[in-house]
Amino acid sequence: MGSWNDFNDAQSNTNLIPKGTLAKVRLTIRPGGFDDASQGWTGGYATRGSTGAVYLNGEFTVTEGQYARRKIFTLIGLYSPKGPDWGNMGRGLIRGMLNSARGISDKDQTPQAQAARRIGGFADLDGIEFVARIDVGTDANGDDKNEIRAAVTPDHSDYAAVMGKAGLQFGNAPAQGHVPQQPTTASQPSQPASAPGAAGRPSWAQ
Repeated sequence: MGSWNDFNDAQSNTNLIPKGTLAKVRLTIRPGGFDDASQGWTGGYATRGSTGAVYLNGEFTVTEGQYARRKIFTLIGLYSPKGPDWGNMGRGLIRGMLNSARGISDKDQTPQAQAARRIGGFADLDGIEFVARIDVGTDANGDDKNEIRAAVTPDHSDYAAVMGKAGLQFGNAPAQGHVPQQPTTASQPSQPASAPGAAGRPSWAQ
């Protein structure tokens, strides 16, 4: 350890979870108070930015393991006035989250699986636990930060070990007979970890 009057050998803050780490996380939606009943966006969960973009302000907390209690902030896109890309990414991530949380193969198209991918409202996502693949992006200042772009489904060989028994919490066991595939992925825009929901969205998502 260096002396307390010379900080040249002090380490910079590189306390990031390594890219590609699989971890069980719990989503908490930071409410933004924006509703649009015509879209099914009720309960005050959505946030509308100054440029018209609408999103869920997600706070993902690692629930167990080496990085337990660490928080990762990621916006889940719902709508962008610049086009459908951001909303489609958000829908893809939510689909993966539901597959992961409810133990459903992404290829499963049975009535039970389709029902498990439906929600009554954003309240159904608030508090959901699933297996996430941790990624590393950049914030508005160009600094590295963790973010979540993908949910890992039962098709992944490490899903069961990470998720544990909670993968069957909805009574939806993984469908049998499916060929293993890669985890469901959905790229997400960045935002600064220090100020989730503020700056840091890519220009096309604003």
